Amino acid sequence: MHGVEVIDLYTWTTPNGRKVSIMLEELGLPYRVNFINIIKDEQFTEAFVKISPSSLIPAIVDPDGPGGRPVSVFESGAILVYLAEKFGQFYPSEPLARTRTTQWLMWQMGNFGPMLGQAHHYLRFNPGTAPHAEQRYHEKAERLYGELDRHLAMVDYVAGADYTIADVAIYPWVARHEWHQIPLDDFPNVQRWYDRVGARPAVARGMAVAPKR
Repeated sequence: MHGVEVIDLYTWTTPNGRKVSIMLEELGLPYRVNFINIIKDEQFTEAFVKISPSSLIPAIVDPDGPGGRPVSVFESGAILVYLAEKFGQFYPSEPLARTRTTQWLMWQMGNFGPMLGQAHHYLRFNPGTAPHAEQRYHEKAERLYGELDRHLAMVDYVAGADYTIADVAIYPWVARHEWHQIPLDDFPNVQRWYDRVGARPAVARGMAVAPKR
């Protein structure tokens, strides 16, 4: 996009991090990737905490923020809203469509992401250490996939007929369905939506952002 200054993205290879790289790719914005290795606790450095007070990735620094001044934005959902509003894409202006988009974005931020993050912890990284927790979070994952599947039986995209930041937010978490021990064959409407969103070139590029090995 001509005339747009380079945005700094601070990220790691997590679903939340990939939301923002997908969004930047969808908008066609120039951006520079700064990897914050959360395995090595780089998120707690003084320099990064100035950008993200919560010590969480992702975060961005937009050199052309409100009033033409640099602004840092943390929390993945807030970043999606900031970018969508600034560039006028993927966040409908019509009130009902915007409300539907916002409610599913909040569903991801408050339910789908946190519960699946717990499933990652117990099912993927610490199997066998807490059977009750494994069962609890697997059941929660199944319930949430079920909610999404029932909704997607009625619409093409999460917020309705059009692709929005709600799809951007949810897709990278569904991309780890194997970590949740969730076969997408059990949720055919999620599978259909997942294939449709995953076929978008910008989504593929955003998902592929990773440190060089």
